[in-house]
Amino acid sequence: MTQKTKITGTELRDMLIAGGALLERSKKTVDALNVFPVPDGDTGTNMSMTMNSAIKELRASDAKDVSTVAAVAARGALRGARGNSGVILSQLLRGFSRAVDGLYEMDAAQMANALKVGSEAAYKAVMKPKEGTILTVARVVADKAAENAAKGVNILRLIDAMIEDGEEILSRTPDMLPVLKQA
Repeated sequence: MTQKTKITGTELRDMLIAGGALLERSKKTVDALNVFPVPDGDTGTNMSMTMNSAIKELRASDAKDVSTVAAVAARGALRGARGNSGVILSQLLRGFSRAVDGLYEMDAAQMANALKVGSEAAYKAVMKPKEGTILTVARVVADKAAENAAKGVNILRLIDAMIEDGEEILSRTPDMLPVLKQA
């Protein structure tokens, strides 16, 4: 694996667009998983619409630095936020954007910090946060990213670990929220 130490704004932009495309393709699966706070079956759709708004803004922007790319994505997500899950997603991006303000590129420690600030912003946006939700996944991924960054992993290994850690905590969420387990 390469020893890449930083990602550029263009790479962050590409990552956000790719993530949005994956969310768009998976929205029905996410809709089917939606049982909290009510089983209205629209979480994936709402998150996808929110992310599509962010992507629309990104595609219209010529931003090249991490700070501006993150700010454009956060602004687009906030403008297009739909439902509780969309608002939470927009707050994750908003906090992330605040944490990378002024950065041209981003290293593993900065990425981990941005995830932490994003998670904190999302928790603050919810009146009664519940463990076992997207908030838990975001928090645990951020905590694990901080641990990995402290070990000195490069940015690419950090991103791989974030995916692995996200999948692992997601698999445990039904044990944290009884309504998920019942569903």
